[in-house]
Amino acid sequence: MKQRKLTYGQAIREGLYQALDADPMVFAIGQGLWSPWYVGNSMQGLDKSFGKDRIIDSPVSENGITGIAIGAALGGMKPIVIHPRMDFMLLAIDQIVNEAANWHYIFGGESNVPIVIRSIINRGGEQGAQHSQALYSWFMHIPGLKVVVPSTAYDAKGLMLSSIADNNPVIYVDDRWLYDHSGVVPQESYEIPIGKANIDVQGSDVTLVGISYMAHEAREAAKVLHKDSISVEVIDLRSLSPLDTTTVLQSVKKTGRLVIADGAWATCGASAEIAAVVAQQGFQYLKSPIERITLPECPAPTSKSLEDVYYPDKANIVSAIRTLLLS
Repeated sequence: MKQRKLTYGQAIREGLYQALDADPMVFAIGQGLWSPWYVGNSMQGLDKSFGKDRIIDSPVSENGITGIAIGAALGGMKPIVIHPRMDFMLLAIDQIVNEAANWHYIFGGESNVPIVIRSIINRGGEQGAQHSQALYSWFMHIPGLKVVVPSTAYDAKGLMLSSIADNNPVIYVDDRWLYDHSGVVPQESYEIPIGKANIDVQGSDVTLVGISYMAHEAREAAKVLHKDSISVEVIDLRSLSPLDTTTVLQSVKKTGRLVIADGAWATCGASAEIAAVVAQQGFQYLKSPIERITLPECPAPTSKSLEDVYYPDKANIVSAIRTLLLS
């Protein structure tokens, strides 16, 4: 039987459709949700299927719509807030960090905020410093928030459904460079456990951890290195909070080497947290220093020629691993 394939954007849409269809308490609110092409076509036609009272195209007021959604969640609904650019999600930081993340703790577990806050990394495309930032590590730092970063179409749908089903706040981060990537996606509804990484490629020479779009680049790098008989174990974290440290540590114990590919900055980033965990809990396994492949420590450029060297890719990963194995 031929397996069905969807793009990453289509997979998100199907997950949203199934959640909206299954539960009348689910609704979405955000900018551009009635557009047929916005946010990777992932909202296409949902307003026609479920009505504009459940697919709400909002004014540009990130703080306002997030606060409205938190109030709705406290009232028993299951909102999905969509911030088309992660950069401007920061305008809602008070609502996310001081309210949504803390509510369950403040009230001794007697109240919950079942909200999904979806945000998109809009890297590349000459969008410059203010429209392209990958800020997921900010939210990793906050107790009470879960953070998921799917890199495949299969995971995009499954983690969307898991996030909606969760009884507490989930930050769902997708990357526009993934929207046109295709993969096998079951038609039925399914969930992927939040906090569980996936070993995409088994290997023995080096552990390569990828985050979001860089998990895709990690898989591509492993193919290149395989031709040179270099065996790379590729781990797609899928979730950043909770972080699946067990899978990473078990892999490092096997390979003795760790490379982390993260399309964000190194300082206080997701790659720093992973490196710290392995250094603290698995130092005895390491045959060489931990290597990190991240963005340069400067804002994103607007020039296309500068963008081409600003964002790391599979070539950077391949070079880093070859150097590591020679050290």
